[in-house]
Amino acid sequence: MSPIYDCRDEAQLLTGMRQARQAIGRGELVVIPTDTVYGVAADAFDHAAVARLLAAKGRGRQSPPPVLVAGLTTLRALVAEVPEPIERLVEAYWPGGLTIVLPSQPSLSWDLGETRGTVAVRMPAHRIALELLEETGPLAVSSANLTGMAAGITAEDAEAMLKDSVAVYLGDGPSKTGIPSTIIDATSLVVGDAPLVRVLRDGAVSREQLRDVLGDLLEPDPGSEPDADASGPPGPAPADEAAAPEAPEPDRS
Repeated sequence: MSPIYDCRDEAQLLTGMRQARQAIGRGELVVIPTDTVYGVAADAFDHAAVARLLAAKGRGRQSPPPVLVAGLTTLRALVAEVPEPIERLVEAYWPGGLTIVLPSQPSLSWDLGETRGTVAVRMPAHRIALELLEETGPLAVSSANLTGMAAGITAEDAEAMLKDSVAVYLGDGPSKTGIPSTIIDATSLVVGDAPLVRVLRDGAVSREQLRDVLGDLLEPDPGSEPDADASGPPGPAPADEAAAPEAPEPDRS
């Protein structure tokens, strides 16, 4: 049985963080608390570890996990370009519940699944997650549950589902909110085709908050322009967002 470390206890926190770092370095999986619900994490640059993460959840390559980062510097290293409006969004709402989809840096040696050349990136607002990210680098993180089941709101919930497929469980009590991140697709700001930011999923950051920063760069609210072509060009696969309640359909957790 994989250990669960209660990180509210300083001694267990130190031991758990050390074990988690070592597990990530070995290509194993770790369950971590974030600012929404618990996530299961793997080294984003370890192909086998990412495949192990998807297998543990019972997911295929069509549901690529997002990547959690420790800040804007890492975001810049992972994506082809960070448009100025997105930098303003990051300044306003990171760390926090905003996942941003952008074209990925083509030179990176990683394999997150069928990403269509994009990556979904978020900086979580949780001390344990951020400390681990500072030490390990970017982590592929998906909600800590089996596909089709509710996301774990405690480390014990996650362990009951994922069991020994995860090497280390870091606990920090029940999740504080359970509200998923808002997911936006900002790829068109880079490729220049119909440069609007699309909301792939409503969540912790409201459309009003997004519009405060983006203005007319944000797509119209649903129903506000009934004659508009809402389909638009094919976009990236919706992210399987770390620490978000799992929905029954694929790619929307």
